[in-house]
Amino acid sequence: MPKDYLNRILNARVYDVAEESPLDEAKALSTRLDNKVLIKREDLQAVFSFKLRGAYNKMLHLTDEEKERGVIAASAGNHAQGVALAAKKLGIPVTIVMPQTTPDIKVQAVGNWSPRIVLHGDDYQGAYAMSLEIAETDGLTYVHPFDDPDVIAGQGTVGMEILRQCTDEIDAIFVPVGGGGLIAGIAAYVKAVRPEVKVIGVEPEDAASMTRSLERKRRVTLEQVGIFADGVAVAQVGKETFRLARKLVDDMVTASVDEICAAVKDVFDDTRVIAEPAGALAIAGMKNYVAQHGWQGKTLVAVNSGANVNFDRLRHISERAEIGENRETLFAVTIPERPGSFRRFCDILGKRSVTEFNYRYSDETDAQIFVGIKLSGGQDEKSALLKRFQDGGYPVTDISDNDTAKLHIRYMVGGRPQNLADEVVYRFQFPERPGALLNFLNHIGERWNISLFHYRNHGSAFGRVLCGMQVPRADMSEFKEFLGTLGYAHWPETDNPVYKTFLS
Repeated sequence: MPKDYLNRILNARVYDVAEESPLDEAKALSTRLDNKVLIKREDLQAVFSFKLRGAYNKMLHLTDEEKERGVIAASAGNHAQGVALAAKKLGIPVTIVMPQTTPDIKVQAVGNWSPRIVLHGDDYQGAYAMSLEIAETDGLTYVHPFDDPDVIAGQGTVGMEILRQCTDEIDAIFVPVGGGGLIAGIAAYVKAVRPEVKVIGVEPEDAASMTRSLERKRRVTLEQVGIFADGVAVAQVGKETFRLARKLVDDMVTASVDEICAAVKDVFDDTRVIAEPAGALAIAGMKNYVAQHGWQGKTLVAVNSGANVNFDRLRHISERAEIGENRETLFAVTIPERPGSFRRFCDILGKRSVTEFNYRYSDETDAQIFVGIKLSGGQDEKSALLKRFQDGGYPVTDISDNDTAKLHIRYMVGGRPQNLADEVVYRFQFPERPGALLNFLNHIGERWNISLFHYRNHGSAFGRVLCGMQVPRADMSEFKEFLGTLGYAHWPETDNPVYKTFLS
């Protein structure tokens, strides 16, 4: 089976549109990790992503009749650009269906290659369903983003280049995984030519569809998918890509949002290029794998799969990068509400820098503070600092891994309401488009009072909202029905300790 794909990859004519991207050593990261780290720079392609390889190879294999009728694809990002560029190069009519929530910068980037663009649905699934309808009606050929042998073979040329560019021993290649097209192609080539090289897939913790599928030995569909690394936010991997991964992929590893943000910073420090979250994912997973297995002195390759990131997402990435690198920690600390308490608190901190301090008077007894502290000694320093607070008599909670704290509470610290009954708090994902909030409010109607609301734009297709509503116990069945009919992803946060500490 690898030999079949080896032939496909060797004969893939991707270089009509793609460049052989460089394999650069990340010197600063290599020094920090005590391993030789090489980054495969697919961010330097014409569409700033590897996706044009598979798209072009697929379309090159169409019959003349299929080319004349045209092709169609559904995508909110890199695949759309790859298909549009390849179609223009080959003179094939192309339709791209994108969700209505797609940021303007991505719509414009796809529009640069002059396709017909259809905006439909709030997410990829809505766009995908529409693309299938149009394909059926207009007789168009569907160009799948990952689950197609010709697409997989096109992506496999990345693996071919890696082995050609690094003739020295390679211990492992780390590959970002969404639907699985890239890792399937790379693994098919590498295992056919140099089977001793490990191929390790990397997924976000909250979008680990390949990891879960390999564990259960069957394809699984995730009920909810984290959207931060939108380039790999896939609920179910492909049938063919899973078949290849089961036979050829050596291991999988995951990374958190904060760890991905730290990896974006790592890539920037070594290349002065800003990778998209999915592009930096392989670096994040590689760092975790090295730490977990104690690797030293090895040669490791990480694929930077793309650099299509919205500028307004950089604020969010920079805020989370320090936590992901264990250079900042967040604590919720209770201090006495009396003169001199803050000074004594700072005495415990010593000469450490305070990166954030949120406080408002609440009562005459205690004060709850939300504090960020810069670290230079990583996890060990944080543990020692936590113990110093506890030894000093300060109740303290490490909230560095609490997403609600980092996304919402840090901007909302400001006292508590009096006599507020029956408050329930939920986190929502709103589609980032006009009317989303009105739709939410229309579903609520006049049934329950909104007691808390926080939204902040992070430059993605979905807005993250924290909302409190006064829902009497007798209304809980009706409230659960409301959540079901609303159709927005949601998570209960009423029992979140940070909400209880600062807002309830």
